[in-house]
Amino acid sequence: MSSPAPARPRPVHQAADLLAAYLPGSFYYSSARGSLLADGVYSPVHAAPGERARAAAEVLDAALVAGVPEPVVAGAIGFRPDAPSSLVVPAVVRRAGPPRAGGPVAPLGGGTWSVSPRPAPEVYTTAVAKALDEIRDGDLRKIVLARCLDVTGGDPVAVPRLLARLVHADPAAHAFAVDVSAPGDPAPRTLIGASPELLVSRRGRIVLANPLAGSRPRVADDAENARRISDLLASEKDRHEHAHVAAQVAEVLGRFCLDLDVPAEPEVIGTPTMWHLSTRISGRLADAGDAGSSALGLAEALHPTPAVCGVPTGLARDTIAALEPEDRGYYAGLVGWTDQDGDGEWVVTIRCAEVRDRTVRLFAGAGVVAGSDPAAELAETGAKFGTMLRALGLEGVA
Repeated sequence: MSSPAPARPRPVHQAADLLAAYLPGSFYYSSARGSLLADGVYSPVHAAPGERARAAAEVLDAALVAGVPEPVVAGAIGFRPDAPSSLVVPAVVRRAGPPRAGGPVAPLGGGTWSVSPRPAPEVYTTAVAKALDEIRDGDLRKIVLARCLDVTGGDPVAVPRLLARLVHADPAAHAFAVDVSAPGDPAPRTLIGASPELLVSRRGRIVLANPLAGSRPRVADDAENARRISDLLASEKDRHEHAHVAAQVAEVLGRFCLDLDVPAEPEVIGTPTMWHLSTRISGRLADAGDAGSSALGLAEALHPTPAVCGVPTGLARDTIAALEPEDRGYYAGLVGWTDQDGDGEWVVTIRCAEVRDRTVRLFAGAGVVAGSDPAAELAETGAKFGTMLRALGLEGVA
């Protein structure tokens, strides 16, 4: 009688090893919850907006039956309802703990860089002024207007090195790199960033969202930072803007949850470049078994929040289309993963860029409400470009 084959130990991966193993075309995601690196495509997930969670659940069930170990759905979804998505069930998934702050990362290189704002700053401030007219004269109460920077180097951008610089700069951020190439693209495209904003996470019945709205740039002087934090907490304009976002997130999650904890007052959280008003909203799901209550289903229900769109949603989205000359694509959409149990994590696709060959297109937006100042909103977007510009070694050019 032959002896049974010894069970192979489950591989144990380190967060640093997953980051080092990333290559363009892979899916990388890390946060305080852990790191995930996925390669290959077992199956794409094709579905209409609002139906992606159910389609994902069906594909995950099929993957389990086919023997794919611990399958997940991973990828990104764009801003508009008709925007593209890159959702797939990868063939191989590796997990590790959260990344840690590491030593210095090699410079990105790229030689001489050229920077082109899209639109020109004066065009952006004119759009903000038009939005303020809409708010004063109509039903629009808040709108988020975005702009781009096209940064072009002399050599193709080293995406793995750029990702490593983002992760090491802020290991607590939700860092990601996703292949978003489309048929007909002249070169591969990678969506890359380090978002501070958790759209929603789910573990079993417990859900968590962390909407952000209202911000100030962070500086090197501690006393000035303390003053800016105090000013942000006292700002009627910023608190009003934040309240729009937190209220809508709580309302949507309330449809799915038996219990919901919504703090009465926001707090301030910081990234290496910004301070943000923040509200951590948590709840317990009524039905954790329904696909609509999966992490992806909750993310679809929440998207887009007023933090990246406005109030009311439909009017704000239409006004954005009329006032922004550049298509947002995946910017202000969502990126993340969901597993076969419905657990997962999705973040708002901000502090991000799309990399194509030698060009990096950066995105940043600012919330416009009654009392906003066009020049101040322009400056806010410039500060928000800082996350990606710092990783590129171009801090201060916006």
